[in-house]
Order: sequence, then C-alpha cells, then structure tokens
Amino acid sequence: MSLQAIQPPGTPDFYERLGPISGLVADNEVSEIMVMGTREIYVEMKGKIVLTDKRFESVGRRIDEENPLCDARLPTGARVHAAIPPVAIDGPMLTIRKFSRDLLLADDLIALGSCSPVGFAFLQACVMAKANILISGGASTGKTTLLNILSGYVSDDERIVTIEDAAELQLRQRHVARLEARPPGLERGREISIRDLVVTSLRMRPDRIVVGEVRGPEAIDMLQSMNTGHYGSMTTIHANKPRDALSRVETLVMMAGFDLPARAIRAQIASGINIVVHLDRMRDGSRKVTRISEITGMEDDVISMQDVFSFIPEGTDPYGRVGGAFVLSGIRPRILERLQDLGLAMPRELARQYPPSG
Repeated sequence: MSLQAIQPPGTPDFYERLGPISGLVADNEVSEIMVMGTREIYVEMKGKIVLTDKRFESVGRRIDEENPLCDARLPTGARVHAAIPPVAIDGPMLTIRKFSRDLLLADDLIALGSCSPVGFAFLQACVMAKANILISGGASTGKTTLLNILSGYVSDDERIVTIEDAAELQLRQRHVARLEARPPGLERGREISIRDLVVTSLRMRPDRIVVGEVRGPEAIDMLQSMNTGHYGSMTTIHANKPRDALSRVETLVMMAGFDLPARAIRAQIASGINIVVHLDRMRDGSRKVTRISEITGMEDDVISMQDVFSFIPEGTDPYGRVGGAFVLSGIRPRILERLQDLGLAMPRELARQYPPSG
C-alpha cells in the first residue's frame, strides 16, 4: 500500500486503495488499526484491542531501509505511522489512529462517565481564568479529546495558535492559526520541530498557545512563554500521575541543553503551570478524569500541589464496568480568585460548590 497514492475520501477508489483495512477505516466504531505485517490486523473498539480476520497478502513500501520509519496523515485526518525492517524485526507494521468526525462535547464525556458536571465546570472556569493547563495521562487515555473540549471554552475573540506533531486538534473557533511540525526527510527540506514552532508562535501575536503534546526540549520554550504573559496555554504530556507529569516536564527542560539547577527549573514549572488534569484508562477500557490538581507554589525544593477533584473507584458492576464517584476535595482553588478578579461569572454548577468570596 502506498500512502502517497491514496486519494481523498470523496473519490470512488479511496477505500478500495486501502485493501483489507478499507472497512476498518470506514467503521466509526474503530478508533485505531494496528497492522502486524502480513500476519495479523488488530483494532481498538470501545477501548479494547481486538484481533480481526483481515490480512494483507503483501505490504507495499514507500519507505526504505535507510529511512525505515514514516509518519503521515490520511485525507480523512487519520494519523499513520509505518515501520519496516530492519527496525521492524518481524515485517512491516502500520498503525492508524482515527479521529471522530463528530466532535465530542463535555456533555458526551459526562454521559460516558468520564467526568462529572462539576468537574467540567471547574475546568471551564480554569480556561476562562486563563490558567495554564497541563493534561497528563498514559497512551490512549483521551488527552487530545479533552484538550479539544477545553479549547472550546476559549472566547471567540481570542487568537489561538495550535502546534502539533501531526494535526489532530479540531478547534471550533474561527480565529485559529494551525502549525504542524515536519519530520526530517531527503525530499521534504529541513526538519521543522515542535520547538521551532513554539518559538515561531511567540511572534504571531497569540492570545493562547495550544501544543498538542510536549515531548522534547520545546518544554523550556513553553514554560518561558507561560511565565512571560502568555496565559491560558494548554498542552498534553505522557505520564502516569500528576506528580510524574511535573517530573517529566523537568526532564524535558533538561533536554534543551541548558545548565540549569533543578530548583530553578521547578520554580519555572511552579510559576508557569497552574492546573494538572490527569486521565486514566480503566480496566474495562473506559477513560476517566481521575484527578485535577492545582499547583500552589514551592516548598523548599519541592513543587506544592493540592487536589481539587478526584475519581474514587468503587469496584465493578455485574457487567464489568468500573464504578466510582467524582468528588471535590473541599479546598477552595486559588484559580477561582483570578476568575473573580477578571470579573467573570463562575459556571453555575461550580458556583453551588464555591460561593463567591469576599
């Protein structure tokens, strides 16, 4: 299969050119497709990985042994990653991450049990108050979906610059400047990294900067922008816990090559990032916002955090679904004071929990 030969989805032969996976790409229930050479094709459906009965007789190559890795995007917006020998020991592999054409809303995630109305009301208040938000979680926990939803709370009169490795975000606002990184390649010109785009975005008069995922030395530029007046920035990061997310940011800053003491980096993190939202994938395949934490400053060399909201699991029902309760900690978040200072009304669901102070 040649990725460059695939035509847009409106053309008659689009799905035909996809061969055995054509039905899987068209199936809205399938969120990810994993091709294991000519042996097996797996899919993810409703959070579970399932082996299909589809097979490729052969897998055509548009990448070679000198450049055995390839990232691309289908005309549908699906993200494609391909790997061939020698790095793929057992034969060519293809992974396709699909994205729903119907944008999920907060109400959809509430109906799915991913969060509660009060939890989303608090996150809406954080966006309105221009908090800098870090969304953390493991692979396929719904970080990009949540980032899309939170970005939807940004006012229409603000200029948003989005920066992504592969364009996935689907913001609803009209004034969105979209930037996408370019990997190195012999025929494509020089590499354009996420870090290049973060630096470029600062010259584009952004009201908000949204980075699809921070995974390298661009973390230091992101932190500097958060600490120099670019409030309301949002990004995601791979981590297993909120505290781990901050440690990972610290590690990524060190990758930038500057000889900065750990305490100085942590101070930048503590003053730049306001809120950490953590997601987990439950054993039943569901995805949940399991913790929302607020960074409150530094104590000696340690970043101080307080939990505002958490999910407390309470076992499973007879159908194997994970149950539990979303609860507020009872501590009044400091970010609400900024919302009040800006003269903005607190979302109704939240106002019941936190009456205006003063």
